[in-house]
Amino acid sequence: MNDFQLKLDKYADLAIKIGVNLQKNQKLVVDAPIKAAEFVRMLTYKAYKAGAKDVYVEWDDDEIDLIKYLNAPIESLKEFPMWKARGYTEMAREGAAFLSIDSPNPDLLKDVDPKRISIAAETYSEAMEDFMFYMESCKVSWSGVCIPSKEWAKKVFPDLDENNAVEALWEKIFSATRINSKEPINAWNVHIDNLKSKLNYLNNKKYKKLHYKSSTANLKIELPDNHIWIGGGVNNEKGTYFIPNIPTEEIFTAPLMSGVNGAVKSTKPLIVRGKSIRNLTLEFKSGRIVNFTADEGYETFKNLIETDEESCYLGEVALVPFNSPISNSNIIFYNTLFDENASCHLALGMAYPMCIKGGEEMSKGELKKNDLNTSLIHVDFMIGSPDLNIDGETVDGKYEPIFRNGDWAF
Repeated sequence: MNDFQLKLDKYADLAIKIGVNLQKNQKLVVDAPIKAAEFVRMLTYKAYKAGAKDVYVEWDDDEIDLIKYLNAPIESLKEFPMWKARGYTEMAREGAAFLSIDSPNPDLLKDVDPKRISIAAETYSEAMEDFMFYMESCKVSWSGVCIPSKEWAKKVFPDLDENNAVEALWEKIFSATRINSKEPINAWNVHIDNLKSKLNYLNNKKYKKLHYKSSTANLKIELPDNHIWIGGGVNNEKGTYFIPNIPTEEIFTAPLMSGVNGAVKSTKPLIVRGKSIRNLTLEFKSGRIVNFTADEGYETFKNLIETDEESCYLGEVALVPFNSPISNSNIIFYNTLFDENASCHLALGMAYPMCIKGGEEMSKGELKKNDLNTSLIHVDFMIGSPDLNIDGETVDGKYEPIFRNGDWAF
């Protein structure tokens, strides 16, 4: 193997052994674009060597998606093949692991009417709601990794030719996912231990409120009394530890849906539903977005927060140090999986039930009673900056530093 193939081999190992942490006699479902065929074959081999009972691959092609968005009758965007939705739910009930491969074209849908994209996204979310419950509650193991597309690479490195851009993006991905370490899996174990130390500190503190202050943020976020901070990975219902996102640098929890007040501005572009949203400013009152502006992507964002009653409220608050591998790369990836791990971020929409004590066993109605967001959507946007300070407010009203100048204060 040449150096690139060795790194790719380690990347596939990471996805199977650390990402979904595939167990002997477990089934694996892989969602992947057809352009990732070579890597998917490598993953499939790794999965069977790890003892997989079977590997199922669901292929997609973003160019076909584009053709449909531009040409199909709008009625077709309101329909979803329920046999597929039931199939995913059945696989989840059987305890399968789910691995998603993303190879995006950030500008693919730039000429598509945002309303058509919104309709299709809502249709998908409603059809897959039962399956997403297994994912959101982490009852099953799931993970996501990215591989470059030529369009994505050129977006990140516009001054390079196509081949060099793809090569450069691969190197950034390998660096961000610790593949360039001598022993990547060992490096990940050390990294997870470091994240766990932060989790233990915050979970012992049980702050009732977070105060954000920077040149782009003046925000207060209340936390549930029974909130739980999560980061790195989690255990599925069978006790298997897995890492949902590779890379990951975040520690996150759920806010009280009605407990967000103040204003904040996004500090990195957001790619959602194939559209770019830039310089997004949000004003919250009692949790709800009461005003927003955007230099680009206004209609896309408007459609997003009109998805359902709770899509205009927050469901996640995540802490990421400004001094982290992805942030230190000094590039914008134009991909949420990477950019959210370079920056503190918030998420509109659904809260992860596991972020409150006993949440995994709660019904949707019970989660609502606990003031947690149960929206169909979950969309992260980045708010981190080198001047961001965050204080935790204790139950007796004292303020303690969590972040200072964009980095951990403890």
